[in-house]
Amino acid sequence: MKKISIIVTMLFMTAIAGAQNLTPIKLNEPNKDRGTTVMKALNDRHSTREFSTDKLNLQDLSDLLWAANGVNRSDGRRTAATARNDQDIDVYAIMEEGAYLYDAKNHELKPVAEGDYRGLIADRQVSVMDAPVSLLIVSDISRFKGLDFETQKQWGALDAGIVSQNIMLFASGCGFVTVPRVYMNKDELKKVLKLTETQIPMINNPVGYAR
Repeated sequence: MKKISIIVTMLFMTAIAGAQNLTPIKLNEPNKDRGTTVMKALNDRHSTREFSTDKLNLQDLSDLLWAANGVNRSDGRRTAATARNDQDIDVYAIMEEGAYLYDAKNHELKPVAEGDYRGLIADRQVSVMDAPVSLLIVSDISRFKGLDFETQKQWGALDAGIVSQNIMLFASGCGFVTVPRVYMNKDELKKVLKLTETQIPMINNPVGYAR
């Protein structure tokens, strides 16, 4: 237990140092012609907890993030629906070199924290640490105005589930593997990513190539 505490403290101190050595990642234009039919993607969809350690190339990473929650219309609406179009969902990409926030408007990844925090995503399920990227789906429930706290959380969970389903359909249809998970070290992730009390980590999807 003491060893785990020391590791977590070191990860947190690394995050406090900031993301000064990370630079934004400008993503490629999404390839909207790739993949199989929707029906085949649904037929082939399954959860996998074993991944190749190979990193995703830039095009694959770009297409994955756009499919998850990218802008697909000129008015700024997304590939994933949200309640009242309040767009409460933020997607974080947790990779070996650091944690990034997906900026859907500019289709790029913004640095948040340097260091490998995939262990905080994996928590007790260490096998998913092999995934080159884990997408953390966070709902900022403060974007739901005029609602009580419980309703905000319910709507946020629903919206997070829609994004997770987008990720799973993309993975199934384009030859990747993933698994939707609620296990993670939420408290430490909130520190690393500097989340507020209204920003709730809902679901994570490790994504990669099949092993």
